[in-house]
Amino acid sequence: MPRSVNAVASRARRKKVLKATRGYFGRGSNVWTVAKNKYEKGLQYAYRDRKAKKREFRALWIQRINAGAREHGMSYSKLMGLLGKSEIELNRKVLADLAMNHPEAFKAVVESVK
Repeated sequence: MPRSVNAVASRARRKKVLKATRGYFGRGSNVWTVAKNKYEKGLQYAYRDRKAKKREFRALWIQRINAGAREHGMSYSKLMGLLGKSEIELNRKVLADLAMNHPEAFKAVVESVK
């Protein structure tokens, strides 16, 4: 009995990978074995960087809050401690936005916890 291979599925799988690697440098876009490796590596980077993105944004928000707090004579850690004690539940993203774009509102928050 002849060997049965599902050529339709194999071709579709290869086409999917080659379509995803369009625009890659050198052979990474048109040679199957190179493209497959680059595609898999790209998925690894995407997974890793979805996590890293959250860390980077949190660090940015903390820097912005710290800069805003120091304009009003307070450090970031003191401000966050006082916010917790006074039960003001504003997250870092919102606080950073206030510090950057609405300094008068941020000043009101700082004054309310002093």
